Amino acid sequence: MNYKQFRHCGLDVALTMLSGKWKPIILYHLFHQEQIRFTDLWRIIPKVAKKVLLDHLKQMEAHGLIIRTEKNTFPPEVYYQISEKGRAMGPALTALELWANEYAADEVKDLQDDKKKKYLIRKESLS
Repeated sequence: MNYKQFRHCGLDVALTMLSGKWKPIILYHLFHQEQIRFTDLWRIIPKVAKKVLLDHLKQMEAHGLIIRTEKNTFPPEVYYQISEKGRAMGPALTALELWANEYAADEVKDLQDDKKKKYLIRKESLS
């Protein structure tokens, strides 16, 4: 298979829809909440710039993975929720997570250890 053929391969199309530093974490939050306001999503994803988050959300909306709803209030409220098409990715994302837990266990463990250390440090500083 050459590159031109691969561009239309299902795997390439799916990976293109998911590519981007923040898209997996955006999907994670949308899977766990019925809908969420843009500002709340921005606050729970540390270090993401508003413009980058907005660009990723626009791309995901264009691919049909999420639904954007704007309420006519002042100021306008924008909500996002996962679409049926996006929700259908759940089993594939779960399979990727299980694969990583088994075949990249050291990297997953390192991440979990880092989270525990940060939690313990934060807990000690609060005491």
